[in-house]
Amino acid sequence: MQSSFRKVLLGASVLAATCVVAVFGYWRMAGWSLLDSIYMVVITIYGVGYQHAQPMDDPVLRVFTLLVIVFGCTSAIYAIGGFIQMITEGEINRVLEERRMSRGIERMQRHAIVCGYGRVGQMLAEELVAADHAFVIVDSDRERLREAEEQGIAIVAGDATDEEVLTLAGVERAGVLATVLPDDAANVFIALTARELNPTLEIIARGESSSTRKKLLRSGANRVVMPAAIGAVKIARLITHPTAESLLTGTEAEREINDDLEQIGLRMWEVTVASSSPLAGRKVRHLSMNQDESFLLVAVRQTDGTVVRHPPATHEFREGDVLIVLCQSERRPRFSVNGPTDEELAALGARLPDPANLVD
Repeated sequence: MQSSFRKVLLGASVLAATCVVAVFGYWRMAGWSLLDSIYMVVITIYGVGYQHAQPMDDPVLRVFTLLVIVFGCTSAIYAIGGFIQMITEGEINRVLEERRMSRGIERMQRHAIVCGYGRVGQMLAEELVAADHAFVIVDSDRERLREAEEQGIAIVAGDATDEEVLTLAGVERAGVLATVLPDDAANVFIALTARELNPTLEIIARGESSSTRKKLLRSGANRVVMPAAIGAVKIARLITHPTAESLLTGTEAEREINDDLEQIGLRMWEVTVASSSPLAGRKVRHLSMNQDESFLLVAVRQTDGTVVRHPPATHEFREGDVLIVLCQSERRPRFSVNGPTDEELAALGARLPDPANLVD
């Protein structure tokens, strides 16, 4: 590309210099008018062959005209050839780049297609990479695609609403397509196009407006995810259940575990150990619930902020501790205690006779 541009620059420079020298020669050497000189240079270099502006009986003037033809036509051809080479090289490089960027896609089966590599698309790609799930990124922004390619991600450059682009991404063989563009209209068109190309494809669409949800579903999307609504729910949980959410902060929270739990009838609950609670001073092994209920003690958040995950049976509850409990979502857990405390066992042991004295 650089050499072809230099050819264009060199050819254009020589052609411009030739035209200036030729005009000056006809004007000063032959004594022609400036207009006749320019006219003569143009018809000579372009080979039009019109009648000469003035008679050319002087041999020197004829030799000068021959030199103008040689230098002018050669430099013009050289510049045009460099320009054509520059265009051809650019087109070839573009095709080769797209081929290199999309290599390996034709061998994929049941893979995922992510349409859009913006903020949401990049986070989705990170999760798919972590899960070792094969996927393809489709985007029209070459800078973003270059970043994805540097990470070893298969990419296709183009508009995802175009059937040919989705075909290059292997939509007929794909298992799921996620369109996560910030434009609802574009997501609708992508869902329509993908559904026509693959009737069995699982389509997950991003929606920015609640009014677009029905349109996305009618256009072929199986599920619609609204990031704004998810964010609002997340903030509400941070306000209403700060302890449980702070416990789950990190990758688990990002995966929206509570949403998944509620779909199967479970929920994270918080139980605070009050001063009058029978749990105060008791240990994990003393906890019990009704016979028709079950629970899982996930963690205990102590008053100093320390979180004890999977507390052992010997862990003792203190006033102000918060128990993070997993149980059925429709009912709040109510605990009871069973068995004697350690102090009661110690007192009972002190009242029992020494076993050695019972031996005959």
